[in-house]
Amino acid sequence: MNDVKNLKIAFIGGGSRGWARNLMCDLAQEPALAGKVYLYDIDKDASDKNAKIGNLLTAREDVVGKWEYISCDNSKECLEGADFVIMSILPGTFDEMESDVHAPEKYGIYQSVGDTTGPGGCVRALRAVPIFYGYAKEIEKYCPNAWVINFTNPMAMLVAALYRGFPGIKAFGCCHEVFGTQEILAKVADEKLGIKATRDDIKINVLGINHFTWIDKASCKGHDLMPLYGEYIKDHPEGVSPDGGHWANGAFDTLELVKFDLYERYGVIAAAGDRHLAEFTPGSWYLSSPDRVAEMKFGLTPVSWRKEDLAWRIEVQNNRANGEPFEFYKTGEESVRQMKALLGLESFITNVNMPNRGQMENMPLGIVVETNAFFGSDEVRPVCAGKLPFVVNSMVTRVAQNQEAIIDAAISGDYELAFQAFANDPNVNLSLKDARALFNEMLYNTRKYLPFYEQYAKTQK
Repeated sequence: MNDVKNLKIAFIGGGSRGWARNLMCDLAQEPALAGKVYLYDIDKDASDKNAKIGNLLTAREDVVGKWEYISCDNSKECLEGADFVIMSILPGTFDEMESDVHAPEKYGIYQSVGDTTGPGGCVRALRAVPIFYGYAKEIEKYCPNAWVINFTNPMAMLVAALYRGFPGIKAFGCCHEVFGTQEILAKVADEKLGIKATRDDIKINVLGINHFTWIDKASCKGHDLMPLYGEYIKDHPEGVSPDGGHWANGAFDTLELVKFDLYERYGVIAAAGDRHLAEFTPGSWYLSSPDRVAEMKFGLTPVSWRKEDLAWRIEVQNNRANGEPFEFYKTGEESVRQMKALLGLESFITNVNMPNRGQMENMPLGIVVETNAFFGSDEVRPVCAGKLPFVVNSMVTRVAQNQEAIIDAAISGDYELAFQAFANDPNVNLSLKDARALFNEMLYNTRKYLPFYEQYAKTQK
């Protein structure tokens, strides 16, 4: 077993104003682990500030998890000899994401997130996949035995890129979207059975691809929740708010009407947030117009909001680096618990994104799928999840095959292949001429992050 009090965690994207603070918060409250966290970011000032925040946190008497935080000048210093690698980056900037999300609107294509699928997810992947492919090569060189945890979207494509770059890598992707559905199922158990359940009490079978994930079995303390979920939907035609907020007041709040509608269509539970789920279905269903989105009680998160939120996060980072107290909170993330399991300190089952080795019966082998997996000493073993209903599987497979094409295109520079996948997306219901015009515009807007752009541009003249 690794020395659990002398671990090295490499954080790629260590200037992060979100995931890095979550990690610090969870590590500070975990007494079983200790060591050093090496932070690397192309924004060195941001990683310097996070290192300062982490070390101020460690110095506090009420902190039980003692870690030293080090801001690195290069990725080699960060990765060399690491026990764990965490990947959390923004591929490009919010200026590029603004094009990803909003350029398609002039063609009547609306995206509620724009980072996983649809035109935005495609172009974001063309930026991000080569970066992750390159990091996989570095991980193979500097820390081949490390466990790699990815938080970056598009989750499935970037986990696949890690395996393309280093087939022997020990990597998986973590997503908290399924947790929200477990919280809803806990409400079902409370309302229908009188059981005050936590998320951990909800046992589910997970299968699908990231953000287009499904549950075909759900129980709580021995009670089957699947038929009760259908009753719960009928009892709440206006929808429900998992966190008690109002859907129109927050960038991420919904009333779960997309999720409920998909259950009524297919009889299985869609297990991601409505904003993500809507983007995997034909645009005419939920994203045909802002009015339709409002009718379904979720929001189109504008990139202008993300920019405002970033300004606030930078302010928080600056204040904490200057000594403002760090207040602990429940992050809801599982990365520290996963590390403990991989170190042999416990074992448990949770959902992760990994290549299909047979855990999903009717999906191609090698495609990154999301299912439950067993975490134990130096192993993540996917749990056999069975198969999706045929019609649901046809929708999931279409997206997964498009993603495979985009990964190939991003690594090889075959942007014509990427265009074919782009035009085949369920939300790109355009003529070939308009699809090409939109694709070329979006690539031009993000060209400085595309390693093969000039090569492609010459073919379009």
